[in-house]
Amino acid sequence: MDTNRQICTRFAPSPTGYMHIGNLRTALYAYLLARSQGGRFIVRIEDTDRERLVEGAVDVILDTLRVTGIDYDEGPAVGGPNGPYVQSERRPIYREYAEALVKKGAAYYCFCTEERLAALHEQDENAGYDRHCRDLPAEEVRARLDAGDPYVIRQKIPLEGTTSYTDEVFGEISMENRDMQDQILLKADGYPTYNFAHVVDDYLMGVTHVVRGSEYLTSTPKYVLLYDAFGWERPCYVHLPLLMGKETDADGSVRISKLSKRHGAVSFQDLVNDGYLPEAIVNYISLLGWCPKNTNEEIFSLERLRELFSIDGINKSPAVFDYEKLRWFNSEYIKAMPGDSFARKALPYIDSVCPPNVDRAMLCGLLHGRTAVFSEIPEAVRFTAERLPLDASLYFNKKNKTTPESCAGILACVLPELEGAASWTNDELFALLKAYSEAKGVKAGAVMWAVRVAVARQAVTPGGATEIMAVLGREESLDRIRLALGELA
Repeated sequence: MDTNRQICTRFAPSPTGYMHIGNLRTALYAYLLARSQGGRFIVRIEDTDRERLVEGAVDVILDTLRVTGIDYDEGPAVGGPNGPYVQSERRPIYREYAEALVKKGAAYYCFCTEERLAALHEQDENAGYDRHCRDLPAEEVRARLDAGDPYVIRQKIPLEGTTSYTDEVFGEISMENRDMQDQILLKADGYPTYNFAHVVDDYLMGVTHVVRGSEYLTSTPKYVLLYDAFGWERPCYVHLPLLMGKETDADGSVRISKLSKRHGAVSFQDLVNDGYLPEAIVNYISLLGWCPKNTNEEIFSLERLRELFSIDGINKSPAVFDYEKLRWFNSEYIKAMPGDSFARKALPYIDSVCPPNVDRAMLCGLLHGRTAVFSEIPEAVRFTAERLPLDASLYFNKKNKTTPESCAGILACVLPELEGAASWTNDELFALLKAYSEAKGVKAGAVMWAVRVAVARQAVTPGGATEIMAVLGREESLDRIRLALGELA
């Protein structure tokens, strides 16, 4: 390959639904490869499979790229010199090139009916097409074309020999030609198949590096045969490792399998709806199959990824999507957010639960450093909206050696102290309870635990006892302690 050519990659999704995390990783790696070397990045919509099209899916694709910061030089909405960038708008191009292959002897017209193909499949569902039309006399082919008989155009795969290519990640890949089928290039309705259209488009658009999932490793020999038949220079192939998910069985054993919905949210939009930040998602998936050189860092901005990315950092081994690890990335990005930015993101979740009298600013301050995923905020602040039912087991704490009985004694003693508090701020309340614990010789942790459980009535809260009381206010906090004492009596 001409090493002086400007590198050019592409992302060519099919608009068949949501943006799967695996597709987003492919887009990201193709983008980073181009940007890391000052190259071009193209977006192309591959909509030739008309039966699987989903209305609005193109908008989802383009919006995902916009939100994640993956900008492109050519494609829908921005145009470019190699358009159109939607395959259904390029149909005449594919017919021209398919017929050129027929003239070169690298493809042929196939007139087999659907009934005949179905009968072949019924006889042997693993046999594939029997090449019935591969060597029809030219006169018969011309006569049938003139008669208007329906046809497809099939690739004429060599019957002998081996086809090989070199992948930048997996090395040399070879396949015996006898093991490949004469695949359809142009369908009877005039639409090309993916197997043909993407080869033509990649060549015409100047794509130098094809980045895609490793599931295409064994299909690529057919594609390089098309390049060879046209006399075109082959691109560099960069196949990415599989993206896997893990699940734990009832017996505690862990099973690894291809990432799917049973593992959790698998689309970018679902993850965003679940409260994950786009930049955290991008950072995490950048490391699913790639490792930067000479650094142990894990937090990378998109700009930094553009600087660091290189093909030699891509791994062959499957990458496992770990939702706990994504939570950690998300929590780190949330902690790094300016306070006002966090508040803008958090307030819709807070407002969905909290009554109007709750101090939003104070609550945001508590949540900022303790939130891993925004969608968990409503449950974390549920205590502000309702007095939850008694769960006496919450009063047991091994570290502080508390029980419902010991907590009842603590609450009975601190209630008068709290009723007499001069002000109701976190600092004042903390000092008051701390002084009580020292005066009575009771562990401060035990005092804080008893009060926090009494006022919040839930195991996990966004702050400690005095912070929770400051959020709830004097009267509500005191009423809840009185209620707890009555329940524990």
